[in-house]
Amino acid sequence: PPAAAAAAAGANVIVNLSASNETAGKAKFRRELVRLQSARSMCAYVYASSGEGESTTDLVFSGHLLAAAGGRIAAESIWQTGMISADIDLERIELERIRFRSFAQGVETKPCRRIHAAPTPSARSALWPANVDSAPFIPENADRRRERAREILRMQCAGLTERLRKTGIARVVIGVSGGLDSTLALLVAAAAMDELGRPRSDILGISMPGFGTSSGTRASAEALMRGLGIEFRTIDIRPACRQHFADIGHPEDRYDVVFENAQARERTQILMDVANAVGGLVLGTSDMSELALGWATFNGDHMSMYAVNAGVPKTLVRHLVRYYADTCEDERLSAVLLDILDTPVSPELLPPDAAGRIQSTEAALGPYALHDFFLYHVTKSGFARAKIEALAAIAFPEVDKALLSKTAATFFRRFYAQQFKRSSMPDGPKIGSVALSPRGDLRLPSDLGPIEP
Repeated sequence: PPAAAAAAAGANVIVNLSASNETAGKAKFRRELVRLQSARSMCAYVYASSGEGESTTDLVFSGHLLAAAGGRIAAESIWQTGMISADIDLERIELERIRFRSFAQGVETKPCRRIHAAPTPSARSALWPANVDSAPFIPENADRRRERAREILRMQCAGLTERLRKTGIARVVIGVSGGLDSTLALLVAAAAMDELGRPRSDILGISMPGFGTSSGTRASAEALMRGLGIEFRTIDIRPACRQHFADIGHPEDRYDVVFENAQARERTQILMDVANAVGGLVLGTSDMSELALGWATFNGDHMSMYAVNAGVPKTLVRHLVRYYADTCEDERLSAVLLDILDTPVSPELLPPDAAGRIQSTEAALGPYALHDFFLYHVTKSGFARAKIEALAAIAFPEVDKALLSKTAATFFRRFYAQQFKRSSMPDGPKIGSVALSPRGDLRLPSDLGPIEP
């Protein structure tokens, strides 16, 4: 790093003025980097990152401040606007450099011998790991899971509060379905109002039952909105959709993509128009897994004015809602959240079938646990499909190979073919090391089309 050359030249205080954004787990990683750099370069290493006032288009900034010396953090501040101070003995640094005679040796680049390694085999062999993490977005350690959940909820809240401050918008309008995604977005909105010192009644939740809405999710939505103390309305979209079907000459009993998408777009129209009427901002609810798969109606639930869940994959959404249920200290609210967690994931756009079964997202697409595994290793690891499938077979030994292969085919087909939706996705904060924003991490052409292995 540049600090090594500066220290070798004699600098004993290295100042790093950074514009590093915040992502889940990054503060801990950054802290360790600063600490180790101060030890490796035998210097005082002072780090100051961007904070309040930066744009939240796709990122949030924590204003992380660090001062380290000799491998020890001397002072630190994060998520606060201000200054830190630390007393550092520069004479001690100079003495340490004299004592360790190898200091500053080998800083300049030396000739290297290049060794080209063969590609990793796609078929499983003795070289493959015995165990592979099946939930790469969620830490295995319980303490780290709780810490990560707190950090992510804080980041989502920071993005929304900064957006509301900068725009001067007084209210948040959100469609509440009784499902996981809208639940998480609503919890973030409530936290943002608390952070801003504004009443939660500034949030307007709208329940919009349609042709596939179950009594259970509708009851959960209303109980959640009451439990959080927000204003809410119920607007039945079926009359408007029937009129729309009549206008375009579409039979009401033809359960095709037109039937489904008309409902999603009607809901979005209601949210946008109500937001105009009350001077509010429409809060998006779609999560990163849905964006990866294009499992959203273009210009329907795909669109909003700020998307707080855009950086959170479905498996992590579930974890965050469970964490909130376990820690909110409100028995009634916790019970509602646990009911929502127990409800199968469904867009609820189709009426129940003859056997009374409701529409199931995972029955149509495959398990979200698999999709999130594929998503992580495509975007983070950059692996090819064959290698990812081989790793998935190790991570999910209980999953039938045919289902695994079918789900992988669905993921890779949809991930590339649905880029056109992500190319016009709304603003939303990057949460982890993986993101899908076309303005940042994932710059793919909208007309790429499906890619076969």
